[in-house]
Amino acid sequence: MGIHTAYIGAGSNIGNKLLNCKNGIAALTRDNKTVLKDRSKFYKTEPVHYKDQDWFVNWVVKIETTLDPFELLNELKSIERDTGRVYNPIRFGSRTLDLDIILYDNLVKNSADLIIPHPRMYKRRFVLRPICDIDPKIVHPVLKKDMQYLLDILDENEQRIIEYPCDY
Repeated sequence: MGIHTAYIGAGSNIGNKLLNCKNGIAALTRDNKTVLKDRSKFYKTEPVHYKDQDWFVNWVVKIETTLDPFELLNELKSIERDTGRVYNPIRFGSRTLDLDIILYDNLVKNSADLIIPHPRMYKRRFVLRPICDIDPKIVHPVLKKDMQYLLDILDENEQRIIEYPCDY
């Protein structure tokens, strides 16, 4: 049972979005299996793919955990359910809370239940910008490019993102 480093993305576009994100990460770190090590700024972000919905609040946190990737995934899904998330039949639709494993150590995993690194992270400004707040030099374990490079090559006319002012 070792200690692992993971990056978790949190997003919400229903209800008190900021509080939903904060409470989701607080729930994840309430036991001694997961410790919050760092966090990004919060961002208000334009929806991707399905545009007919409210903007999201997103952030990314860096954690240390003794949970393996599947245990961590189960914990995240349990927290989503506890916050009242109902799975929307519209892919990429509205949600009370969405928690995703973005990176887990340098693991590359592709199973029916879990893909690490997150399969669309390198296309998402709302993931890359917050990760760059924490450490822009993290290298994507498949693409072998750092997060700042991946952010810089995104089309700047897509995925509007605005820093969301708040006190942690």
